[in-house]
Amino acid sequence: MGQDYQQLVDRLAEKTTGELQDGVEVVIKPVPDRTESGVLDPRVLEVMMQQEQDSSPAGPFSLEAARAGMGWVNTDLTTTDITTEDIMIPSAEQPIPARIYRPRSTELLSAVVYFHGGGFFGGTLDPVEHPCRLLAERGNVVVISIDYRLAPEHPFPAGLNDCFTAVTWVYEQAEELGISRTQLAVAGDSAGGNLATVCALLDREQQTEMIQYQVLLYPVVNLAALPTDDFKWRLDAYEMNENRELLEGIVTALADTDGLLNRLYLQGTTDVQDPHVSPLFSDKLAGLPEALIITAEYDYLRLEGEAYGRKLAQAGVKTKRIQYNGMDHAFIEKLGQYPQAENCITEIANGLQNRFAVMKSDTNTIGG
Repeated sequence: MGQDYQQLVDRLAEKTTGELQDGVEVVIKPVPDRTESGVLDPRVLEVMMQQEQDSSPAGPFSLEAARAGMGWVNTDLTTTDITTEDIMIPSAEQPIPARIYRPRSTELLSAVVYFHGGGFFGGTLDPVEHPCRLLAERGNVVVISIDYRLAPEHPFPAGLNDCFTAVTWVYEQAEELGISRTQLAVAGDSAGGNLATVCALLDREQQTEMIQYQVLLYPVVNLAALPTDDFKWRLDAYEMNENRELLEGIVTALADTDGLLNRLYLQGTTDVQDPHVSPLFSDKLAGLPEALIITAEYDYLRLEGEAYGRKLAQAGVKTKRIQYNGMDHAFIEKLGQYPQAENCITEIANGLQNRFAVMKSDTNTIGG
């Protein structure tokens, strides 16, 4: 990582505030070393060209191959000592493996319960290890990453139950964990973003009021991408001014045209429009915790993420959305390679600090 990389990170850091669109504060981060719009980031282009050379023709879906192909080797960018501890969270069904990342601190810290992505059927703690470590450092927060059960061996709602059990456990064990019970956030990427916001929904439905902030990185919020009053997926919503064929391929890569996720994850247990599966269909968003939504310009899930942001804002939920132009899905896993991944962690850290600083000042005012 040379000077060029650092310059790109610095350039991305220049844009932190955005304009209000449909009640959502929207920040668009440009490709840091391109002036044109509608173009792929040069680093994504490089990865895509490499993958095209290495790829073999696609055969029928194989669960093992899909799982093996997930994740990306990334870089630990922390510069201070972040401790890592593997634990088992007790659960009525079976213990839930988790990993705790903790900065050296003597004060009571805020906490983030993190859920990895992987389409509800894949993913592990390892690809998000370095992003979680960096978030712990830059946000000065304790991050607890959850290894929830996966479909199809464990269909819905097993993984969701694990996630909500983990949130409840962290909340109840706050003192032992050295964290502030009143400063608890959930975060997740892709399928993990779905699990994070559905945990926030469950939290409000059950009136437990544990979660105070939600961070959703390119979340799945509409499992079958069904049209709603405010959402219809369409290719012409994506600006493509060069490499059109490649961009179309990237954008449609996650289109689930034959309902694979539905079959693997739901297995007939529930309707695909159930808000605990597709939170975009929820009519109970009022009172949800403040939200930060991260989207990538060339991601199939971008449009549903935008729609969810608008719907949260309509329900009175304070919502900010940061879009990284030129990026594709799952870019957070390219930490150390894509400057946007590092900037994204910094933005999440800032969002957490701002949210909990406001809460601290409110508490001081009430108590004062």
